[in-house]
Amino acid sequence: AAEQGEGENGRCTTKLESMGFRVGQGLIERFTKDTARFKDELDIMKFICKDFWTTVFKKQIDNLRTNHQGIYVLQDNKFRLLTQMSAGKQYLEHAPKYLAFTCGLIRGGLSNLGIKSIVTAEVSSMPACKFQVMIQKI
Repeated sequence: AAEQGEGENGRCTTKLESMGFRVGQGLIERFTKDTARFKDELDIMKFICKDFWTTVFKKQIDNLRTNHQGIYVLQDNKFRLLTQMSAGKQYLEHAPKYLAFTCGLIRGGLSNLGIKSIVTAEVSSMPACKFQVMIQKI
């Protein structure tokens, strides 16, 4: 039965990711209609970390790192969707659901700004988490 649960969880996560993707696309459309075009990828990532994140989660990303080869790591030390849960260890297993939606959100936002990406998330210690964005060169 555990395996069935995993399949179920996987489907749920995929569904949440694609919901996030659509929401991200819609939000970016609203946010950027009055903004000047961005000059480059890094510019877009900064916009996601500051304006986009602040609008959605009421705070900026705490740390943005890049290897300058298309990989960006966005770190949020008190990720809003995890702070309520972080008190209890038993919730750690639910974290991926919240992260899947947010990965989709980032991916959708970037996609609408012309950047194709793969976004993954990891939680090392609640409520901090990192989102890794791998830019797909088209």
